Amino acid sequence: MVSERDPRLASMPPEELRRIMRALGYRTQSDLANAIGVSRSSVSLWLDGKVGVPRPVAMLLRMLHGAQRRAY
Repeated sequence: MVSERDPRLASMPPEELRRIMRALGYRTQSDLANAIGVSRSSVSLWLDGKVGVPRPVAMLLRMLHGAQRRAY
């Protein structure tokens, strides 16, 4: 069960999104958009800080990043 204080549920600032994006091997906004099923313009808005990253997306990316780090 995920608690309200779980860091995976925190908002994701653009800097964190950019860092995780690179760590997961997504070089372009389109690469990330295609991988998670959103538009490239959505990713652009998140990276510009104009729109917050939806919590489910932030949680997914954090979990993928965590799983990738454990795999090595």
